Amino acid sequence: MTDASANPLLLPSRLPYQLPDYAHIRPEHYLPAFELAFDEHLQEIAAVTRVRSMPTFENTMVPLETSGQLLGDVARAFYTVSSADATDAIQEIEEKLAPLMAAHEDAIQLDSALYGRIKTLHDGLDTLELDDEQRYLVQRWYREMTHAGAGLDDGAKKRLTELNTQLSTLTTAFDKNLLADTNELAVVFDDAAELAGLSDGELSAASQAATDRGLEGKYLVTLVLPTGHPYLSSLIGGSARERIMTASRARASRGNDHDNRATLRQIVRLRAERAELLGYASHAAYVTADETAGTPEAVHDLLRRLAVPAAHNARREQEALESSAGSEISAADWAFYTEKVRQAEYAIDTAALAAVVRGRARAARRRVLRRDEAVRRDVHRAGRSSGVPPRRACSRCAMKTGRRRVCTSWICTRATPSAAGPG
Repeated sequence: MTDASANPLLLPSRLPYQLPDYAHIRPEHYLPAFELAFDEHLQEIAAVTRVRSMPTFENTMVPLETSGQLLGDVARAFYTVSSADATDAIQEIEEKLAPLMAAHEDAIQLDSALYGRIKTLHDGLDTLELDDEQRYLVQRWYREMTHAGAGLDDGAKKRLTELNTQLSTLTTAFDKNLLADTNELAVVFDDAAELAGLSDGELSAASQAATDRGLEGKYLVTLVLPTGHPYLSSLIGGSARERIMTASRARASRGNDHDNRATLRQIVRLRAERAELLGYASHAAYVTADETAGTPEAVHDLLRRLAVPAAHNARREQEALESSAGSEISAADWAFYTEKVRQAEYAIDTAALAAVVRGRARAARRRVLRRDEAVRRDVHRAGRSSGVPPRRACSRCAMKTGRRRVCTSWICTRATPSAAGPG
């Protein structure tokens, strides 16, 4: 374990807005910082549950919401790196961290004493003098903890914790396999002519990517997470488009070391067991119970109503695209001919439009940064006046637990759908 006094993750940052000092953060700093942050957070929760007086908003919800600040800071610093620069060392840390994060979340979400205090507040909401935001906070914590299994008996909680730990490990393995196979399936082209339609900048990037992998004189098109690669709308050569689409669709399902099918079957089986343990008929029922739809049946009903008009529109679009192509088209051709029809019928140049959007986005970011400090001060003042502490930004950590589709309350500003894999 590294010395806490020398760990930049545990020291105040000297950078603007307390940004992580990545220039001095090394991989070996992360796990010790997480371990200390876990301990500190559990001590903060224990301080809440040790209070002997009756639960109130001030002695329960306020300290609960302000807990875990160090964990949030460390998690944001780590998951920013793991999502943008997942080196072997970072991936190894992520694998070790996944079950630890799941266990930590369970230690809080399944804490009977904490749940009892929140339930007392929830049961007496109508007798408490709380504003709408405070009422919602109590309701949200009670709903989340109940949904997580806080009301189960000790035996069921033990099995639930085991399931969550296994799911977090499998989910991390799924992400690692997907990333590895995505990198491995990058498509190599021998000649720039095969990539006709790409801009000079895109060709230069492909050339540099090939050089970085020791493929001098060639061109490498790396894959992105969506199957519909952005280059598919520009590449003139149908064979180049087909190669990229085929590679994109083959990820983590080729029977190699990165094949995710067995992992996915395990995830499905464990999700089903967890749902049954929590009293739901399926994982879908468990997930939708805490969402706007409420039930899988409501989701299916909406999809059924959308399916017929969506299929009709897709067929009409296909006819227009094939008319432009003069022949039948495949999935790899769809984006290319969509762009041609768009330019022919509507005179829209999406490349020029993207440049304008990027310029405006950069200007907007600069404006946001200039007023960020003032906004944060206003938020803190508003939080103090309402009795509800200001909340912190999402750190991605809950997306790695393999059990929740939203981040935990002590780390994020709002419940947002996860963009990760099958978590």
